[in-house]
Amino acid sequence: MESSRATSRVENYPVTSSPISKMKGDGVTPLKVNIKDAMTGLLGGFLTISVLSILTSVTSTEWLIAPFGASCVLAFGVWNAPYSQPRNIIGGHLISTFVGLSIYHIFGNGPWAIGLAVGLAIAALMLTKTTHPPAGATPLVVMMGHYNWSFLFLPVLIGSMLIVLFALLINNLRSDRNYPTFWI
Repeated sequence: MESSRATSRVENYPVTSSPISKMKGDGVTPLKVNIKDAMTGLLGGFLTISVLSILTSVTSTEWLIAPFGASCVLAFGVWNAPYSQPRNIIGGHLISTFVGLSIYHIFGNGPWAIGLAVGLAIAALMLTKTTHPPAGATPLVVMMGHYNWSFLFLPVLIGSMLIVLFALLINNLRSDRNYPTFWI
């Protein structure tokens, strides 16, 4: 054969190599080190999570959930990616929380229900174009924490809105950034 890929005679489609051989990758990381971007991420993550932490200490509400830290990585580290936009941060967390709360209140938090909640959340995010990878963990937080419906609004809605507010302010302090790249 001339090529490393064979062609199926029945379908005339390329037949790919084994799943194991696909895992080797094709090169090195395309990521670049940029001190200015790293400092923006430091400032954004520090201020956003500090404010959420302070709100937790001065109110009776737990404002900090682990997925918010991951949302900060996207909002300040890869601010121009589709998954980092306000629609995705706020909508992604809201939809995933709603799914998690629904499954928890209908089926409880057994292993299969937790898996179902995460799977349904992923599907819902993709179908609504609000994919936000940190939001995939939000149903886990809901189900493992045994939260009620108020969790949807506080901390999730208000907390994700605060992340977007800080992303708007901090990213746009830089002349080479225009955040967001889209709202709707």
